[in-house]
Amino acid sequence: MRTVFLRHYSMPTALAGVFQLRQAKLWQHAARAADTRPLIPHGGPGFELAGGLEPREDEAVLDKITMSAFAGTPLDIVLRDCGVRAYLIAGVALEIGIEPTVRHSTDLGYVPVVVRDACGAGDDAAARRTLEALAFTGDAIVAGTEEVCAALAAHAGRAA
Repeated sequence: MRTVFLRHYSMPTALAGVFQLRQAKLWQHAARAADTRPLIPHGGPGFELAGGLEPREDEAVLDKITMSAFAGTPLDIVLRDCGVRAYLIAGVALEIGIEPTVRHSTDLGYVPVVVRDACGAGDDAAARRTLEALAFTGDAIVAGTEEVCAALAAHAGRAA
């Protein structure tokens, strides 16, 4: 199984575009965008992978400044070049980064599987709405860790 890790960061204020500045202003409750600071500076707190996640030599770590992991990164070409058509997704912010990544990937022709109990969220109500909306639109298969592990084990048994 191929694994790609992604890290999100914010551009320095002087290089941030309209979206990053508007979002920083909103999230930091600032009166002016110029009064904001980068939410997640490159190399700063919150930028590194979560503790315990140590990528192996054959795994990649991609950095992104957009909400979708497919915008502005080589993720799409990496997956296509490897013949990947479906993928598992888990991560920190279900309602912020995972949902846009899933929706973008369906437009690119992928079948995403959201591992619901392996996703964090900043807002529980927003996370519930995200899962409900993804299931309603059919943009993703939503499954728990046990279901995913059972499906992978069954597939491995057939491949043996």
